[in-house]
Amino acid sequence: MILRSAILPLAAIAMGALIFLVPAGPAKSDPSPFSTLLGSWGGSGEIRLDKGRKERIKCNAYYTGGESDLGLAIRCQSDNYKIEIRSKLSYSGGRLSGNWEERTFNASGTASGTASPNKISLSIKGGVSANMLVNYTKTTQNVNISVSGVALQGVRISLSRS
Repeated sequence: MILRSAILPLAAIAMGALIFLVPAGPAKSDPSPFSTLLGSWGGSGEIRLDKGRKERIKCNAYYTGGESDLGLAIRCQSDNYKIEIRSKLSYSGGRLSGNWEERTFNASGTASGTASPNKISLSIKGGVSANMLVNYTKTTQNVNISVSGVALQGVRISLSRS
């Protein structure tokens, strides 16, 4: 009984504190992390293949949308490989969700993850399983993709505004 009588006042104090912490009226929507990305980018990097093989690649990336939607297209080419990734993502409350496709190999699936004003982190499921991390500023962008279960093990790209 002593424990219960001590917990009830603490619970009441906590509930009272929450009333002051919760804003009255409508909450502001999250600012979009996409505005910095919009536009054309170009650069180079490498693809990592099984058995330790690597190839240099040249890439272009295009981002469209804004607000809570982002369309992305990344096209890369080496002497022997071509990669074309497209995705449509939606943003809400720091979370991303959407679809992706790789047009050269005809693979597609879902993407989910998080976004902040300078970073996108995605988990990709479907034709392949992968993780994609995009770190960016107004002038530079680094894309790292780690793939599992196929000969292509990863892609690393450094881009700047075109």
